[in-house]
Amino acid sequence: MASAAGRFDLRAVPNAEPGMSPLEIWCNEAQERYVLAVAAEDLDTFDALCARERCPYAVVGEATQAHHLAVRDGHFESQPVDLPMSVLFGKPPKMTREFQRQANELPGVMLDNLDLREAMDRVLRLPTVASKSFLITIGDRSITGQVARDQMVGPWQVPVADVAVTTASFDTHAGEAMAMGERPRWR
Repeated sequence: MASAAGRFDLRAVPNAEPGMSPLEIWCNEAQERYVLAVAAEDLDTFDALCARERCPYAVVGEATQAHHLAVRDGHFESQPVDLPMSVLFGKPPKMTREFQRQANELPGVMLDNLDLREAMDRVLRLPTVASKSFLITIGDRSITGQVARDQMVGPWQVPVADVAVTTASFDTHAGEAMAMGERPRWR
């Protein structure tokens, strides 16, 4: 199916926030969606497996042999994505950009009455200046820089922690602790 494309129904995507625009639904990373292609003749087996494991799923579209990607939005009766696959994976249209450089004349830095300690404190409070070492791990887990402890533990980052802890802000000891329990299977 490497040369296939597909037709998708945007509103078939399970969504807890119905007010999202088509772009927000299609591109929303926060929903953490995984897509799996299941042959039509195997859908009943897949459904039984998901029912057994209590795993929700949704059939959101179908693969087609046409080299065309179409996403339909039944709410707005529109087709927000309608393009040939060659635009995505082939030679995209060339974009031409023009620019003119402008010399900026900025006033000199005023260093009168500068308290160096206060200046350093103000600069180092900015998240954009702070350490980026938290980005070395998976970004989704600690992208805010306010994760005091996530679910991964130890030098091999094993997901065994009993709690995840975040801080409410960069300069407080207050925060939130979150834990997810396992739902046992009763027979």
